[in-house]
Amino acid sequence: MDHPLAGPPARQPALDELGTPLIETTFVVLDLETTGLSPDRDRITEIGAVKVAGGEVLGEFASLVHPGRPIPAGITAVTGITDGMVRGAPGIGALLPSLLEFLGPAVLVAHNARFDVSFLRAALAAHRGDDFDPVVVDTARLARRLLREEVRNVRLGTLAAHFRSRVRPEHRALPDARATVDVLHGLIEHAGSYGATTLEDLRDLSRSTSQRSFRKVDLVRDAPRLPGTYRFVGEDGEVLYVGKAADLHARLRTYFGQDPRRRTEDLVRATVEVTWTVTPTPLEAEVRELRAIHEHRPRFNRRSKHPERAVHLALTREPFPRLAIVRAPGDAHLRTLGPLPSRRVAEQAREALQEATGLRPCTPRLRRRQDHTACVLKELGRCAAPCDGTQSPDAYTEVVARFERACEDPTEVLEGLAGRMHGLAEDGRYERAGEQRRRRHVVARTLAGRREAVALEEIAELVALRPVGDAAEVVVVRYGRLAGSARLDSVDDRLALDGLALLPLEGHEGPGGDRHAEERRLVRSWLRSPGTRLVRTSGPWSLPVAGGRVLHEAVEEARRVDRQVRRDRQALSGAKVARRRKAQVSSKDGLEASGGSPRDPGSRPSQLTRAR
Repeated sequence: MDHPLAGPPARQPALDELGTPLIETTFVVLDLETTGLSPDRDRITEIGAVKVAGGEVLGEFASLVHPGRPIPAGITAVTGITDGMVRGAPGIGALLPSLLEFLGPAVLVAHNARFDVSFLRAALAAHRGDDFDPVVVDTARLARRLLREEVRNVRLGTLAAHFRSRVRPEHRALPDARATVDVLHGLIEHAGSYGATTLEDLRDLSRSTSQRSFRKVDLVRDAPRLPGTYRFVGEDGEVLYVGKAADLHARLRTYFGQDPRRRTEDLVRATVEVTWTVTPTPLEAEVRELRAIHEHRPRFNRRSKHPERAVHLALTREPFPRLAIVRAPGDAHLRTLGPLPSRRVAEQAREALQEATGLRPCTPRLRRRQDHTACVLKELGRCAAPCDGTQSPDAYTEVVARFERACEDPTEVLEGLAGRMHGLAEDGRYERAGEQRRRRHVVARTLAGRREAVALEEIAELVALRPVGDAAEVVVVRYGRLAGSARLDSVDDRLALDGLALLPLEGHEGPGGDRHAEERRLVRSWLRSPGTRLVRTSGPWSLPVAGGRVLHEAVEEARRVDRQVRRDRQALSGAKVARRRKAQVSSKDGLEASGGSPRDPGSRPSQLTRAR
């Protein structure tokens, strides 16, 4: 083992400063030989590492390692490492302190880096209980992105020959690490033609699926690491796309080669400029994004472009009222609920309310004479049939009154839906019970949202504060819309709070206005977040008491169910990934058994080729 030579000190780039110029970055190129492919079952037999910076070698680290078990004959045939060679070598536990000191804060480079990093992690966990999370550059992955038209595969031997390496790989740790150094320098030079001059560029280029898109990354190179909104602008100043981000720099770079969707590639191709606006709070970023989408209706945005298409659930004004889904409530309606986020949600709420209150589900306008022919819904028991006189006008008037009461006090409706849900579950009809639960949650959210909206839209000005660590976010809300926001360094900065009252009224339209319903939902969601407190208000802000407990419990149950469903889906997705990885490991074991090289998977990119 040779000690490092004198040279520039290694510097570990933090995740928020990966813009380190490549010429100033210290790399440690690592190669391991092992008894097999599994970091759980197999062990390290040899370590080789070379430290480089600015194109110069600063030092090397090399040692055989006693694996604590026999080396398989197939591995010996590939690497030439025998049991006799490692008999007097130190174990990995004894070598780890020296190896970690040599690695220091430098960027780790390896060919098929996932393989080497996984073995180091396993060794550290077994002997020191430490985690290992370096910044990694994978030369195999980078070569696959840069040289796909120039080399037949990305094996280390192939790349070493392509770049005319001074060292020939031979499945021994130190020679392979030296060869990887030459490959790294060749790839860095090649990456320069794509404009990659920093470590961040190199990382993003290795993830890139489109070099054409990556060439435009300079459009966002100066984006700050702050929350805000951004716009992709095409020729003639057309706004092509509007988005928001908690970190503008990180989010914007993902568009340039890292997003494989064809639509994103088309967006980047049409873009000539990217602009951004830094916002003091994430809520303001969301609201600015929404307003910009409404204003410009960018062709690459899919959501929120048509606020006028919001739907309402309306009780019609006719002899036998019914619930209709409408876009523009008016004098023809007795009461409306909404706006609702989609027609599907409106249909679910309508079905639940019809079932709970007895409102007729048919759509024709009925005459007072009740001289219509009954439809099939009567035969199915789904309608009391006011059409043919089976249900009297007085009885139907009570049905309408029940719906009106439910809008003021939803206790009876929500408890009725819950009773039907439990009854179906007891009968073993779980799918129907699940459907009833979804309907109940939709009704609860619809009624709760309407209560909150009406209460907030009547207030001329409201100032609220939410602690975020030692700082605080403050928003000014006027008639339910965001008028301004700020981030305070202290929760009790009263002077800054007084200044917020001077914010100009932005886009004020007074109460009502379905065009801004989505913005008002964002504001209400922020106000409901934990820790938010009211600073001042121009008038009383209160919700009706009737049915408040049942409504709150139903809404909270809906949130818990949604969270659990998301967790279940993530777990199922993880199980699929685990099965896929298990299949890959089996294929790798088969490769080893057939005499193939565990260090050179060749043209099979799914095997040990991804950097962390």
